[in-house]
Amino acid sequence: MAPPGALRRTYTWIAGHTPWSAWARRNTVFTVAAVPPALPATAALTAFFVTPGRAPTALLVLLALQPLLTRLQRSRLWSVLAVEVPELRRAAPWWSPRGWLERLRAESTWRQYGYHLLVSPLAGLGGALVVLGWAGGLAGASVFAWSWMRPVDERGAGWTDDGVLLTVAGALLLLLTPWLAAGLARLDTALARTLLGPNRARELERRVEDLAESRAGVLDAADLERRRIERDLHDGAQQRLVSLAMNLGIARATLPDLPPEAKAVIDEARREAKEAIEELNSLVRGLHPAVLEDRGLDAALSGIAARAPLPVELTVDLAERPGPTVEAVAYFVVSEALANVAKHARARRCQVVARRHGDLLRVTVTDDGVGGADPAGGTGLVGLRKRVGSVDGTIVINSPLGGPTAVIVELPCAL
Repeated sequence: MAPPGALRRTYTWIAGHTPWSAWARRNTVFTVAAVPPALPATAALTAFFVTPGRAPTALLVLLALQPLLTRLQRSRLWSVLAVEVPELRRAAPWWSPRGWLERLRAESTWRQYGYHLLVSPLAGLGGALVVLGWAGGLAGASVFAWSWMRPVDERGAGWTDDGVLLTVAGALLLLLTPWLAAGLARLDTALARTLLGPNRARELERRVEDLAESRAGVLDAADLERRRIERDLHDGAQQRLVSLAMNLGIARATLPDLPPEAKAVIDEARREAKEAIEELNSLVRGLHPAVLEDRGLDAALSGIAARAPLPVELTVDLAERPGPTVEAVAYFVVSEALANVAKHARARRCQVVARRHGDLLRVTVTDDGVGGADPAGGTGLVGLRKRVGSVDGTIVINSPLGGPTAVIVELPCAL
């Protein structure tokens, strides 16, 4: 015996697909509503085959009616099935000469024209068949009911084999016509979405382009905000700390009669101020080094190489400065790569090469360490991949066991 849940679902499904259900009514209304918009295309096709001399005029009329017919079809889809077909964006209204020229050149116009010439007449024919199916089914299934309207002496004439066959055929038509309407509605909906709406491939391309532009704008805005914070820290908090350290030094030098406890407090405060200045300098360099904006990538990478705890051979060959966002990514990639080398590679020396090849900036960081760098091992390489990927760059890490390790980064300079 089937479980109660399965029986309930089966009963619900049967009740929802009966000839008198909302499902049957909705699909029937949708297919029948396809008949009026199909009349212009049917007339144009009839003129094309019956009176070829009038075919160009009929097709031109259909082309002129195409925006209205498309709107009617979209309205039919939305009002009956709640299916939205996005409207195409046009730069000019359809009634203007520029709008006409734009539509004649657009691939979407000819897809819509194909729908109105081919799909719409067939959909209208399907709607007519659905109407005939309902009418024939009702007429056949009610044969015995109609027999009771005859005179009393003729009522038995309906109780024949033909009457039984008509009744069975009518009942079958009543059961099958909703499924015919549902199949036609599904097919019509799929074709309408494909032909009346925007081209899905081009829409995806447009979205990708919009996302790329918006991401580039976000990256530029983030880089601009980092530079603003760097300037605020350098000109504000950092200068205040420097002034505080200087005042404490002056106080220590000009007040020799202070008790030893007070001198110790001043010395400790001055030391803390100097450490805060160093930490703030590191923070500022991590946000956006001022030298990168003022003097470019060559000078900024030279500063990184000078601060590295191992010898770094630096080569920078840039005929033209890349964009600020790409410069920042290249700077931080080299900074993080050298930090990883100093922390994990046990290398004696390192080489950094930055060259521009057309619209591509290639940065290579090579060390003579032990190798075996694994992005999944928490060595910071995951952060490098994410930073490079933020500007659609590529990164290749070649690090066999025993070394050497080479990190090759290519960044598009169009950003």
